[in-house]
Amino acid sequence: MSLIQFEGVSKTFQRRSGRMLLRSLLLNPVRDKTDKPFYALKNVSFTIGNGETVGVIGRNGAGKSTLLSLVAGLSYPDEGKVTVQGRVAALLELGSGFHGDLTGRENIFLNASLLGLSRQKTESRYEEIVQFSGVGDFIDEPLRTYSSGMMMRLAFSVAIHVEPSFLIVDEVLAVGDAAFQARCYEKIVELKNAGQGLLIVSHAGSTVQKLCSRALWLEHGQLVMDGATEEVVAAYAGKAPAGKS
Repeated sequence: MSLIQFEGVSKTFQRRSGRMLLRSLLLNPVRDKTDKPFYALKNVSFTIGNGETVGVIGRNGAGKSTLLSLVAGLSYPDEGKVTVQGRVAALLELGSGFHGDLTGRENIFLNASLLGLSRQKTESRYEEIVQFSGVGDFIDEPLRTYSSGMMMRLAFSVAIHVEPSFLIVDEVLAVGDAAFQARCYEKIVELKNAGQGLLIVSHAGSTVQKLCSRALWLEHGQLVMDGATEEVVAAYAGKAPAGKS
């Protein structure tokens, strides 16, 4: 069964042509003031099935985060169609779905609700969420008092306990310390082995190879390659500039 489907999807943003000095404007009063559209994604098509683990690789600005935001429903395509079946839990940006003035406890219920979990089910999993996050006594403190690592641990803990049809993870996990990253990695492997669908963005080709059976390579907003992870990562490593993986 297809959980995620992109059909000829394009996403554009308006790019300003820039300001002019007053002297230049007086010398050239008639100029093209039309904003130039920038294609973050251009005519991208692919399908992800139930239980697939897929990595998304590409340089900075390739369109990876835009693709994830479309899957998560945070933005909409300008052209084409995006279809997502089931509940999606996304870790895209530090603190997304959280409110700084609310306590950690309140944010758990808020974030779980946004991800489609009922209050009753959240209550039944509350202790597990807190325990995995390691926030401890800070759970009843306002989120604005949390460190970035604490906030990330809490967000990740909520995401993995709402039983999503698909878990989306951006490079955001790099925020945590080494011990937390190791726990996240172990949990992601556990979810993968249990048949959980995963969509992961990482600049580390080795991470994608360990966690994903399939990879998508984006370049300048276009899908360059879609196939077995080892083949895609090898092709990308040969194309990418020095220092990129």
